[in-house]
Amino acid sequence: MVAPSDKKPEEVKEAKKDAKDAKGKKDEPKEPELSEEELALKTNLELMVERLSEPDAGVVKLALTSMISEIRSATASMTSVPKPLKFLRPHFDALKARHETMSASQAENRALLADVISILATTKELSREVLKYRLVGSTTELGIWGHEYIRHLSGEIAEEFRVRRDADPAANVDDLMALVRQIVPYHMTHNAEPEAVDLLLEVESLDLLEAHVDDKNYGRTCLYLTSCCAYLPEPDDAAVLRLSYRIYTAQHKWHDALRVALRLNSREDVEATFAACAEPLQKKQLGYLLARHGFAINLEEGPAAVEDDTLRESLREIISNSKLSEHFLALARDLDVVEAKTPEDVYKTHLTEGRAPAGAAAVDSARANLAATFVNAFVNAGFGQDKLVTVGTAEAGASAESVHWIFKNKDHGKISATASLGLVTLWDVEGGLPQIDKYLYSTDPYVVAGALLAIGVVNSCVQNENDPAFALISDYVSNSDLNIRTGAILGLGLAYAGTGREEVCELLTPLVVDSEAPVEVSAFAALSLGLVFNSTGREDVVMSILQALMTRSDVELSTPYAKLLSLALGLLFLGRQELAEATVEVARTLSDRISAFAVATLDSCAYAGTGNVLKVQGLLAQCGEHITADEASAHKNAHQGAAVLGIALIAMAEPLGAQMAGRGLEHLLQYGDANVRRAVPLALALLHCSNPDMLVMDTLSRLSHDGDSEVANNAILGLGLLGAGTNNARLAGLLRGLASYYYKEPTALFLVRISQGLVHMGKGLMTLNPYHTDRQLCSGVALAGVLSVLVPCLDLKATIGGKHHYLLYALAAAMKPRMLLTLDAEGQPLPVPCRVGTAVDTVAQAGRPKTITGFQTHTTPVLLGVGERAELATEEWLPLSPILEGQVILTKNPDYVAMDEGK
Repeated sequence: MVAPSDKKPEEVKEAKKDAKDAKGKKDEPKEPELSEEELALKTNLELMVERLSEPDAGVVKLALTSMISEIRSATASMTSVPKPLKFLRPHFDALKARHETMSASQAENRALLADVISILATTKELSREVLKYRLVGSTTELGIWGHEYIRHLSGEIAEEFRVRRDADPAANVDDLMALVRQIVPYHMTHNAEPEAVDLLLEVESLDLLEAHVDDKNYGRTCLYLTSCCAYLPEPDDAAVLRLSYRIYTAQHKWHDALRVALRLNSREDVEATFAACAEPLQKKQLGYLLARHGFAINLEEGPAAVEDDTLRESLREIISNSKLSEHFLALARDLDVVEAKTPEDVYKTHLTEGRAPAGAAAVDSARANLAATFVNAFVNAGFGQDKLVTVGTAEAGASAESVHWIFKNKDHGKISATASLGLVTLWDVEGGLPQIDKYLYSTDPYVVAGALLAIGVVNSCVQNENDPAFALISDYVSNSDLNIRTGAILGLGLAYAGTGREEVCELLTPLVVDSEAPVEVSAFAALSLGLVFNSTGREDVVMSILQALMTRSDVELSTPYAKLLSLALGLLFLGRQELAEATVEVARTLSDRISAFAVATLDSCAYAGTGNVLKVQGLLAQCGEHITADEASAHKNAHQGAAVLGIALIAMAEPLGAQMAGRGLEHLLQYGDANVRRAVPLALALLHCSNPDMLVMDTLSRLSHDGDSEVANNAILGLGLLGAGTNNARLAGLLRGLASYYYKEPTALFLVRISQGLVHMGKGLMTLNPYHTDRQLCSGVALAGVLSVLVPCLDLKATIGGKHHYLLYALAAAMKPRMLLTLDAEGQPLPVPCRVGTAVDTVAQAGRPKTITGFQTHTTPVLLGVGERAELATEEWLPLSPILEGQVILTKNPDYVAMDEGK
């Protein structure tokens, strides 16, 4: 039994509190005891502070110089404050007070004291005190105070500059600029190029950088400039690219300069760079870059003209992509995937036999045959042979089986079946045209229309020296049969996409403005012109499309064809930013039925790949509107679909923007109206084209079972675009599951089949992603091809799910091999060892960081996956392109010594 305490409750509480306080004090980290040296330093510094109050200026100066010497000679770790600054911190206010009381006669001492206070302010969280005392300090070189001090000072200069300019746009900032002119050279000579760029961007004086760039620091400087471009507003984004272009040109780095010129979309700079490069092999490497980007250049006359006939022919062959088929087949042979595949090899129905009732696929045999046509075309694209439409074509005339397959399709299905021949023989103009030609003499107009489209597809992104496409197609543009006309028009658009060909403009422009012609013909003519002249903003074409939109009736403007006219207008201004503003204003005056859609499409295309935050916010606001519309005014919210696609289009440039856009699209799925939700799967597919991201795959897989059939259909097609050309096993499994789930719904099943064909496109050797060259460039031609499929999907049942399924062949403009092929000086394949691994971001990293991780060594040619990068695994050869992608010419390394020779 415990004896009762005689203490009062208050006393007990007090005792507990004292015990707790004692424990707390015990737990507090003790101030470490100072060593003798530190104690001496502290005493010495305190004495110096006292001496500052002496009336004798000489004593004060001696105290200050000793203090500065101690500060400058001090060393510190990354996490601790230097000892002199630590001991001087308690005297900070006293030093400031002493500075105020110093007379004008002690100007030199006053300046030295200001230096001390300025550096001491770096240890305190104060409002621009480092800068305040730096401006009244001595004029000594700033570099003596070290990197950390300069970093603090740079931040405060940027802040002060902003404060002054906000108060008065014409405020005097000369004192700040004097400091900037000292800081920039220091950063540029101390491996801190990104910090120099950041400071100059803050004080709006980027031009000062150029004088301090040399052959040692230009690489890191320009890498940072081009990388931060996506995060800058107009016009700073173009200014940093202009600067890096000038730096690369001054350093004679032609490949890098051309890449920036293409990014600026400046024909003058592209031609000037091409002309300035005098080395023939380097010029050929530039030609491969232009060919991959889809940029046509005149070698006969103009700034980029080449006088040497032999070199000109070689360059024309390269830029026209005429060897692309040969190089692609070299990759296919190396990977042993040449043998043709059948649709059944893609469907793998034996894996789902137990999950779908017997005979499920035969619900709609014509639709099933049409699906098989597309799957066969996509999976065998570029290989020149398949087991459906090219069987026995070596014999004279069309074989029985070949004709039999085309005629297994009904009406519009025959167009796609015949056109699939163009996709199978993609890029091989010499081998493909003889197989297509015989169908031009068919009595069936659908087959003729398909053959004309096939000619366009086989010539897509390839310019043959004989130029057969225009000669074969042009006469059919004015044919009396509607299908033949549309086939010929779309064929021309695909054959000359990105070339800016004058004859095409002369032929198709009258069709756009002809109000007597069916709106379908006008729309396809406009779309073809959009493909041919994409990113040019060509005035006469713009005016003709606007005229068509103004003169068509409200009924015609309510059809999906009006959206194609709007898309064509957008393609003309692809990536041209503010150049589209005048046209946007005109588009606002159009009929209510189309004006909002046209404005949203134009704005989105003009800022495609810029990451412009204000535009994204504007489009999000449009998507957030809840429009209560009855049947009569259903057109009023059609623009929301274009706005959703626009968000993806603008944000697709860099990973962070794409991630943010993805989150925004998730919100739209939850809160958006039906029109918004239907476009979300298409926007996700655009953001991750040929990039099977797991999270996006799961989202689209969920949406493919959505209650709204249009959302589900778009999600199914989105899955195909997501994994296009990747052979992704998880995606293939998901689509097999969807095929057995939708076996009773012809449209959904048709789209599942198309997606299966897309995933296995080119037997897994191709990509639809418009971004290339290490994701630094966006090919306008490829993006236009993808958009020509996505925008019609906003009315899927009337277009791709209806009679215009052949619009899927517009993807031919975006299809490219995802390979690295090394070539010798003669242009022949040269197998060398190379490492392929996951790309590592090296922007703003010091030294020579690794560019890839987790690599494997292969011999070229090699296949490059999403997010992968290659580098040579031998020093015997030097690449003429800094980025190993596509076709790369190698030259012998003059300094290379073989191991056995060196022994």
